Amino acid sequence: MTYLYAFLFSGTICVLGELVYKFTKLTPGHITSILVVIGSILEGCGIYEPLKKVFKGGISSLIINFGALITKGFNEMYDNKGILFIFNGGFYYTSAVISFTIFYSVILSFLPKWKTK
Repeated sequence: MTYLYAFLFSGTICVLGELVYKFTKLTPGHITSILVVIGSILEGCGIYEPLKKVFKGGISSLIINFGALITKGFNEMYDNKGILFIFNGGFYYTSAVISFTIFYSVILSFLPKWKTK
């Protein structure tokens, strides 16, 4: 059942994203940003963790997770060290993702450009 729940949740988010892209004038960048904000709101309201217990990897593999991790880091740093350190918290949980993205982008920049017609 875990795999089914994860698949259904991820699939639902992807279908909703495709529908928004198809029937509105929003670009993929806009939709990605909206999903990050949704994840941040879910974490800020305390809804993300219960969803994570039910959907496991289905919610952890989406861009929604990135927003939730940023907010989680902000909240923990604010609670532990105060308001001056909240931006450090944003990088605490997301630094591996950001580092991998930069590394992957550099590797892909060395590949030849694809010719399109």
